[in-house]
Amino acid sequence: MDPNCLSAWTLMGHEFVELKNTQAAIDAYRHAVDIKPRDYRAWYGLGQTHEILQLFYYALYYFRKAANIRPTDSRMWLAMAGCYEHLKRSGEAIKCYQRAESCGDEGMAIRKLAELYRAEHVPHKAAHYFEKYLRLQAVPADEPQEADRDALLFLAKHHLGAGSLDAAEHCCVRLLNCPGLEKEDGKLLLTEIQRRRGAL
Repeated sequence: MDPNCLSAWTLMGHEFVELKNTQAAIDAYRHAVDIKPRDYRAWYGLGQTHEILQLFYYALYYFRKAANIRPTDSRMWLAMAGCYEHLKRSGEAIKCYQRAESCGDEGMAIRKLAELYRAEHVPHKAAHYFEKYLRLQAVPADEPQEADRDALLFLAKHHLGAGSLDAAEHCCVRLLNCPGLEKEDGKLLLTEIQRRRGAL
């Protein structure tokens, strides 16, 4: 093997990650970085390997290097956001997910933004991103997935609290197609919507 072949070292790093040999993966990626410091794949691989080892500050360092080389690649921002979440740094995670969204990520970043804003008690922003997430899913109304059910329940409660009975009702009707607790929650909320309409 040519010791200066960048692709070979990068591919070896990927293979070692698959084999769960993290030290060999780190060595291979470092060789690749030594050959060409402007190749994002090796930096990203180093970040992933350190993330596997739960060394999130190191992973962030390497993901930042990759993001500096490929600032419009949403994967770099998603990776950094994930590290920030592990480090309980929601503000930085939100910024990275917003950057990932602006770079064209459709789905993961939006869902994560909704969850983080809900956890941070910013319901209007959480509602905005949950609605955006549901629009992107394009799931038929009769087949909501678990993540969709969570979003629908949040939105139903949010709209009900804001007095938007029609929007709350729309979410509740979709919840009726869900199995389990969400269906029961939907029924209870619909009863409350009817009660409030009767009081008007």
